[in-house]
Amino acid sequence: MVRWFRRTPKQPAHQEEQEETGNRVPVEKVAPEATAPCPDDQDTAREGPKLFQHMRQRLRKTRQKLLGGLDRLILGKKEIDEEILEELEEVLITADMGVSTTRKLIEAIEAKVHRRELTDPDRLLAHLKDEICHLLQVEAAELDVGQYKPFVLMAIGVNGVGKTTTLAKLGHYYKSRGMKVMLVAADTFRAAAVEQLEQWADRLAVDLVKQHSGADPGAVVFDALTAAQARGTDVVLIDTAGRLHTKVNLMEELKKVKRVIAKQMAAAPHEVLLILDATTGQNALSQARLFHQELGVTGLALTKLDGTAKGGIVIGICQELKLPIRFIGLGEALEDLQPFEAERFVAALF
Repeated sequence: MVRWFRRTPKQPAHQEEQEETGNRVPVEKVAPEATAPCPDDQDTAREGPKLFQHMRQRLRKTRQKLLGGLDRLILGKKEIDEEILEELEEVLITADMGVSTTRKLIEAIEAKVHRRELTDPDRLLAHLKDEICHLLQVEAAELDVGQYKPFVLMAIGVNGVGKTTTLAKLGHYYKSRGMKVMLVAADTFRAAAVEQLEQWADRLAVDLVKQHSGADPGAVVFDALTAAQARGTDVVLIDTAGRLHTKVNLMEELKKVKRVIAKQMAAAPHEVLLILDATTGQNALSQARLFHQELGVTGLALTKLDGTAKGGIVIGICQELKLPIRFIGLGEALEDLQPFEAERFVAALF
């Protein structure tokens, strides 16, 4: 029997919670909730350097990997020659931007050099920054959760990428903007997945729909959408399996869940959000290709960017698959999941 829960604020008795990887990390306190809308460019400027510096600090490993190589590359050089371009290509590949994306960047820089638009090695970084920003501008619809009520987001991804935790942070993000949020525990295959999401629901004081471990995910989703429509929920966040311990193929199971959602609500799911672990580099790109081919991914969230020098994978994935980055994870705190803005990301990276 599927159970629906309305959460009221309370302090969890546990002091630790289990992440998808099996590690246990301390639970940070929930920050006071804000009701202000998502910031625009002017709001970002008014926030001062604090938010930007936070992102810059969390991208430190990738920035050191990238800029360290570039600084050595142009040191003492008077002009941009073939040797500089070859070494630039190597630096970009080692930053995990991928061969295809690196070639696009090199070709764009070469074209500027040939047209004499770029001759000074000291200006190379500025031009590279512009080209990267251009590659991150993917033509896609914005993630407008106010377009539907409820707005249904289906989170997918393999185990270990931080999918359940990211979903909880999304719940915090939307609740802090005055929206009524429901978490749905449709990952009924992973041990303790339901309990983990239940702990998050308690902590965030948001609604939860769950069933027992091993239950049919489609039944959980069906019940959740029925409840969400009846109770005026704004955003429904659906957690799904990342690995099955049965003979059922993972993609087929996820397709079934997606079909259930579509039958229950026209045009849903409104967002199929693929969660990727940035520390896996090119493996994340392979995962993205497979999930997109099978399920029609509409947006990406990259986690653990604070713990890797492979942050260049953001650019590679965005460029090769033409999928928009919706959110990036810069740490363990609830507020460390931030909406992705290409200009701000590139500025922090450089």
